[in-house]
Amino acid sequence: MKNLIIRTITGALFVAILIAGIVLNPYTLLIVFTAITALTVWEFTTIVNHNMRLHVNRFITTVAGAYLFVAVWAFNTNIMGSEVFIPYLISLLYLLVSELYLDRPDNVQNWAMAFMAQIYIALPFASFNTLCFINTPAGITYYYWYALSLFIFLWASDTGAYLFGSWLGEHRLFPRISPKKSWEGSIGGGIVAIAASQAIATFIPFAENLTTPMSRMLWAGLALLTVVIGTWGDLVESLLKRRLGIKDSGHILPGHGGMLDRFDSSLLAIPAAVVYVYTIMLNIIH
Repeated sequence: MKNLIIRTITGALFVAILIAGIVLNPYTLLIVFTAITALTVWEFTTIVNHNMRLHVNRFITTVAGAYLFVAVWAFNTNIMGSEVFIPYLISLLYLLVSELYLDRPDNVQNWAMAFMAQIYIALPFASFNTLCFINTPAGITYYYWYALSLFIFLWASDTGAYLFGSWLGEHRLFPRISPKKSWEGSIGGGIVAIAASQAIATFIPFAENLTTPMSRMLWAGLALLTVVIGTWGDLVESLLKRRLGIKDSGHILPGHGGMLDRFDSSLLAIPAAVVYVYTIMLNIIH
């Protein structure tokens, strides 16, 4: 009972901070997601160092990842131009060159994991900015519904997958990596996420110049894409933990594990949502 209470409180605080960070204003987005990026990169480098017996430079890798989010935020808000990325490029050069002066047998693995942290974690979080800052004829607009809906769809999918999986789950989705996931749960999660997308479409029309059915289809498409790609994101982290021989990526969130455990689905879903929004949704408007 005590664990359930702790898990519930932690989950509620986590969701509240995440929603507030997205909804309040661009500066809360900057603060919350810079911190999330830093904590997640630090956690990743910690577990690979410990379980793979590597020597990834956790400090520089984490600072570089967090700075990338700040740089993309500054670029998208027009606060700074492309010169804002120069320190990030310098940090990547440092990660490469510094290994030349360290006589270790794991230099190549250190490079691989340092740059995986940037590609797997820092880049997706940084690209989250592009879901929040939309270039309109009136200028850059802070429109948070694309970003917020992504997490709503993932949470709805998780809830649906748990309920449908517990009730009907018989056929394993990917038994080699995640024995508990079922096709029934995944399909149920998709149904619940699409239902959530229709609730959003009811209150948040995508664009004034679109018909209601078209707006609903666009939101449903985003939900379906988020669920499918998010499931792969979950499986990617499951494979990582299985190869490292760990159950949770960390313990920063009591009852919920680590940061990677909470954002595994979104790390793949965010780039997919960016592609969908910019190649389909926004193009239909214009």
